[in-house]
Amino acid sequence: MELNVLKDCELERYVTDIMLDIGVPAHLKGYHYLRDAIMLSEKDMNVVSSVTKLLYPTIARHFRTTDQKVERAIRNAIEVSWSRGNVNTFEKMFGYSVRTGRTRPTNSEYIARIADKVRLDIKAM
Repeated sequence: MELNVLKDCELERYVTDIMLDIGVPAHLKGYHYLRDAIMLSEKDMNVVSSVTKLLYPTIARHFRTTDQKVERAIRNAIEVSWSRGNVNTFEKMFGYSVRTGRTRPTNSEYIARIADKVRLDIKAM
């Protein structure tokens, strides 16, 4: 059991580092929801294909809020990071950024891409 706690702690720290590098402000509620969403998705990519039925309700229960508030807070955190974040990191991770004129990724695209990166990085360790 301690090994899983240690792995979860390391995973949380790794996801946090990525989010801060992308430019998600830590003071937003969506920051915490997004981190949990990425960690849940890294463990089970199926939740990304059903964000409204699985992911948002799971996070809402954990934080004692509603699915709608979770979705909105995550969207806001992504919008803020998209407009103010590290453009080079976005281009490396997503292949495009605000600089290229493309619109920001959707919540599920954003979560899935970062979760996939985390999963692949962990396998490479």
